[in-house]
Amino acid sequence: MLTLVRRGMGERLNLLAAAAAMAVLAAVQTGAETSSEWVFPCSQEGIERYTSYRIDDTIIVDGRLDERAWSEAPRSPRFEDLISGRVPIHDTRAAVLWDEERFYIGFWVEEPDVRGDLTERDSHIYTNNDVEVFIAGRDAYYEFEINSLGTIYEVFFVWNEAYEEGGYTEVPELRKDHPKARPFNGVGLKDHPRGKRTGFWGYDLPGLQTAVQVDGSLNDDGDRDRGWTVELSFTWEGLEWLAKADGRSLPPKDGDEWRIDFTRFNQYKEAAPAVDSGGWAWSAHGVWDSHVPECFPFIRFATHGLGAE
Repeated sequence: MLTLVRRGMGERLNLLAAAAAMAVLAAVQTGAETSSEWVFPCSQEGIERYTSYRIDDTIIVDGRLDERAWSEAPRSPRFEDLISGRVPIHDTRAAVLWDEERFYIGFWVEEPDVRGDLTERDSHIYTNNDVEVFIAGRDAYYEFEINSLGTIYEVFFVWNEAYEEGGYTEVPELRKDHPKARPFNGVGLKDHPRGKRTGFWGYDLPGLQTAVQVDGSLNDDGDRDRGWTVELSFTWEGLEWLAKADGRSLPPKDGDEWRIDFTRFNQYKEAAPAVDSGGWAWSAHGVWDSHVPECFPFIRFATHGLGAE
């Protein structure tokens, strides 16, 4: 009888813990958190919000960002330091557009000496100067990185407590017995309320298109470059495994919100007395860790066109 009582109490505690974690998750997703519930390192009030507009124009993914839609799209604020939120030495901005088939991300990266040397796909791009995008679903998120050479890196992460019920084993690259699957517990935040997750380094997002343009000379310190631009295109269909858990509409409906993170990492830092972590973000995380979906900006998708009310 004692054993049964102990097991019953343990199960009850586990259920209560799971319910508490899901309550925090639900609050985070709806933006309805109260200050007493907030347990994440970023400022709850400081999380950026942005409206992405549906377009009818054709976007050619060539890295130039010279279509009319890009010139009319609202750009993000200047990126801030990932940890402190301070304004860094160089300007970085991003914008998001979408249509019925795809959504598009543009980056404008100021950099006086553009450099890159990694050319193998899925090499550690973050050891070059790069820009990164994280797209969050309810129970999973996707990481993308690209350097000035256009070399990319992709990983898909699933929270362990949601893995079994999420049906992820239907995708061979998302099986835990895949040779490129391994446990992951964050970078700077090691005690996330949802616990640990599994990363799948063998996953490639279907339909992805990428391009980079350098405004200057690559790997040449004999002149001053202006920087580089990045253009990305994601199919809505390719985001199925991010949308599935909470039944998100693909493409989104008017007013739907996603959590998407935009960052830039540098192999240099501004000299003292400036405080520069080397990582800059659309919305600061308060910690050296991009893997905190609760700190990602809110991207609201609007079905009316650019410039319309």
